[in-house]
Amino acid sequence: MTLSRPAKVLLRVFAGLVMAAIYLPLLLVILNSFNATTSGAFPISDFTTRWWVAAWHNEGVRAALWTSIQVATIATVIALVLGTMIAFALSRYAFFGKNVVNLLVVLPIALPGIVTGVALNNTFKTVLEPLGIGLGLFSVIVGHATFCVVMVFNNVQARLGRMNRGLEEAAMDMGANLPRTFIDVTFPGFRSAFIGGGLLAFALSFDEIVVTTFTAPPGTETLPIWIFNNMSRPNQAPVVNVIAAVLIIVSMIPVYLSQRLTGDDKR
Repeated sequence: MTLSRPAKVLLRVFAGLVMAAIYLPLLLVILNSFNATTSGAFPISDFTTRWWVAAWHNEGVRAALWTSIQVATIATVIALVLGTMIAFALSRYAFFGKNVVNLLVVLPIALPGIVTGVALNNTFKTVLEPLGIGLGLFSVIVGHATFCVVMVFNNVQARLGRMNRGLEEAAMDMGANLPRTFIDVTFPGFRSAFIGGGLLAFALSFDEIVVTTFTAPPGTETLPIWIFNNMSRPNQAPVVNVIAAVLIIVSMIPVYLSQRLTGDDKR
């Protein structure tokens, strides 16, 4: 389909407005993290890095950062294992209820986070807590893993659907056993999707706040929870901007790397 010149100009203007609406507020947050005033006045007349230094020396921020890294890392590892196994099961085998299982796997990413959070909160408090498993770091990791699995599953399943099974059969015909075939032929075929899904899962977990609110016990804070708890404190506003800027940067890097991996694979 060929568009007229006015239509192309209109589409570019519309795309520019959408991008501005999404990214200008984020840019403002990053700029305010260097604003010397605590009021966040704009335009910025004086730049400083003291809020970044203050954020680094803030014990609450450092504890929240460590908690976020722990949760995101472990949830990503769980997602890589479970997501890949489920993707292989649904891509390579036919069984009764296959479509239902596929729906149940991807459903957590479509459900509102508050629904998942409330469901997990009730499960831990009414079912698991009497067994000695209450709310804690474990419950937060489980909550994050429920939607991180979907990121890995979608990436790996899509790649497995495009792989040439004949290469695996040829490797086994030439004497390679199943583990050697997987290491030398199968895994390299979906490796970029595997890593890309893990990067997206880490970014999603690192930014999560809704599910964390319902699965974390009092006193346990991730970086998003720390921001939420300190937004109403005027003296913490500059530091909040710094942490928000960190979250923006940390989120962009995995997404960018995942996109590059996918792009390289397509080429």
